[in-house]
Amino acid sequence: MDRTQTLHGMREGASARVKALLNDGSMRRRLQDMGLIEGTPVLCLQRSPSGDPIAYLIRGAVIALREEDSSKILIE
Repeated sequence: MDRTQTLHGMREGASARVKALLNDGSMRRRLQDMGLIEGTPVLCLQRSPSGDPIAYLIRGAVIALREEDSSKILIE
């Protein structure tokens, strides 16, 4: 059973591990520089009232990502 989904699809309070980054260019590099690499644990903290962006806890830092970026990050 494949439990892969995107980071954007996480519910508030849910946790997961990064499986892969499908982003490219400078955004991929920024995410990697923040420590978002394969195996990194991520906790979905809070969605904004409009649903975009969403705040995540990544390696001790709270980071807000827009749907266009978080939908290209695979988790399991």
